[in-house]
Amino acid sequence: MADDTPVAAPSAAAGQNEQRTATIRYIDRPEIDEVFADAVTGLLYDGQTLRMEFAVTRFDEIKPNGPISGRRYPTCRVALSPAAAIELINRMQQVATALTQSGVAKPAARPGT
Repeated sequence: MADDTPVAAPSAAAGQNEQRTATIRYIDRPEIDEVFADAVTGLLYDGQTLRMEFAVTRFDEIKPNGPISGRRYPTCRVALSPAAAIELINRMQQVATALTQSGVAKPAARPGT
């Protein structure tokens, strides 16, 4: 995933109110572990950071005529700055639109409809 994202950066000269744009180049790191989750177990915004916790569900051995039980384990915790949280929200809205257009997801019912 190549990404040369322009980012506004404060000018290095003192006393100037102008913003200059920096180009940030994405550099992949394939050695990073990939995390699987089948649940979001925590979501908290404290005014400065969006904190998310993801988990995976593991079922116990299924026994005939017995109850089905399992456990949920945290797999990943992510903390985002407000700017990154907004970027995540915008991208998730794009994903939701694509899933709705492809018929995989149905639009959410709006209150009063």
